Amino acid sequence: MLHKIVAGACLWLAAAVAGASAAEVRFSGVLPNGALFTKPVESMHEARFRHLVRQHTDYSCGAAALATILRYAYRLDADEATVIEGMMGVADPAVVQERGFSLLDIKRYVESLGMRGRGYRVDEERLRSLRVPALILMDVRGFRHFVVLKQVDGDLVEVADPILGNRSVPMPEFLESWPSRAVFVVIASDFDRNTVLLQPVARPSAKTLYARQGPITDAELLDFGFTHADLF
Repeated sequence: MLHKIVAGACLWLAAAVAGASAAEVRFSGVLPNGALFTKPVESMHEARFRHLVRQHTDYSCGAAALATILRYAYRLDADEATVIEGMMGVADPAVVQERGFSLLDIKRYVESLGMRGRGYRVDEERLRSLRVPALILMDVRGFRHFVVLKQVDGDLVEVADPILGNRSVPMPEFLESWPSRAVFVVIASDFDRNTVLLQPVARPSAKTLYARQGPITDAELLDFGFTHADLF
């Protein structure tokens, strides 16, 4: 009997997911008024690239990384294509096609926006105290690659990688792949100090998943449409 119930539930859930959009799941028979209960969902792939402008060409890691900072730290309507177009106006197209964009190209483009771009060399101690997202050039699998250095959390370095997604890199591994010890920061008066690029990174854990399966609280019952008078 149990296997029939489970099989039926799986078929019903599959039908519910198939009928919903890719960004949400709908459940019936949950809300007291009979309405569908809609829950937005995010795939692991989407979570990996959350708050990150992705790279779509072989030479645009610098443009995508810079667009990430402009969009999420300065609230500019920046995307990869816009930044590429702007940087091509201050760079040598032939060099870009052969080697990609350089820090000088990025600096010139940032300054064309009325902002400042500054490069600094920092040691591990100063790295841990940075409170602004920065562009850095890493050695990723033998390739020089621009990423966004977001923050250091304990012994992990949080980076937004335009091609691999958001990553947590152990400090020793990060230092080995970052030989230049150079960071490039964008400076302007409208910097968002609460930018999502500097917010703590939520990591899934068994403890967190278990806690989410506990009993429904009174506050959650109220969200489902019950009132305090209904509770006993």
